[in-house]
Amino acid sequence: MKKGIIISDKMNKTRIVLYNKKKKHNKYGKFININKKFYVHDEKNLSKKGDCVYIKKTRPLSKTKFWVIKKIIKK
Repeated sequence: MKKGIIISDKMNKTRIVLYNKKKKHNKYGKFININKKFYVHDEKNLSKKGDCVYIKKTRPLSKTKFWVIKKIIKK
């Protein structure tokens, strides 16, 4: 499961979640922020922009959707 923030809720039953991860560079040792956007399925349209959510990988639901919302942490 990954934790992210919803940055868009304009589509029906689809949310865009921003996932942020810190990774250490192998050679230089500096920490790098890696941001990734996921298209996430929300069957009941319960989540809104700015919500913090847990997402989980699932079977392909469309061309770009491979994730579903597991739990809404904070509204």
